[in-house]
Amino acid sequence: MSTFSGPSGFTGFPTGKNPFVPIPEVFFTQLLPEIEDSAELKVTLHIFYLLAKQRGNPRCVSEHELLHDQLLLRSLKRRGDPRPSEERLRLGLEQAVARGTLLKVHLHLAGEGDVDLVGWFFFNTARSRKVVAELQGGEMIPAHLLTRDEQPADENEVAVAAGVYASSIGYNSIRPMHIEVERPNIFVLYEQNIGLLSPMIADELKDAADHYPQDWIEAAFREAVEQNKRKWSYIRAILRRWETEGRQ
Repeated sequence: MSTFSGPSGFTGFPTGKNPFVPIPEVFFTQLLPEIEDSAELKVTLHIFYLLAKQRGNPRCVSEHELLHDQLLLRSLKRRGDPRPSEERLRLGLEQAVARGTLLKVHLHLAGEGDVDLVGWFFFNTARSRKVVAELQGGEMIPAHLLTRDEQPADENEVAVAAGVYASSIGYNSIRPMHIEVERPNIFVLYEQNIGLLSPMIADELKDAADHYPQDWIEAAFREAVEQNKRKWSYIRAILRRWETEGRQ
């Protein structure tokens, strides 16, 4: 009589009804084939897990929460890699932002002699882009985005004006607030989508960054990836065409 002995550690998926984490098909068809670093993959999957447990909108996770997530930090440890898990976490987040999987928003909260920085990550969806645009446009902000004590969004949660950080959040005076969306620079986009930089290409990229709008550069890289034309010459031609004919 033969018996099956599986690998030690994981005993198998339990039977019956189990919680599940929804992941869109486009992750498997477009993102997964491009992701090479395990840190980026693990961070992305873990954020799917965290946001699936939230209720209401907007669904997002803070950098503070991720840096204190022991399950995530444990998963990022790797034999033979001397880097701490926190460093691999930040690397994975940077790569996911550069790839366009995540949007990162910084809330700068001005105080008396200091500035608090609260960073939040959203998945790059139409709804999240709308939320980020509203934040930049001075719309109302859910109160939990303004604190370091992360709580899942509540359907009855209050909102405060984007221009100030009110005393209702726990401060005695109104604090000016600045919202900044982190965008990958042209050098990160190149290394993420094409390859290692050479000094000559770096000079060309710097000139392009000084000459063209950031959203044009990001869109040109996206178009090159979609067309599987991962060459700077192709991206440069797109930018020159838009400059001459206008961007459609």
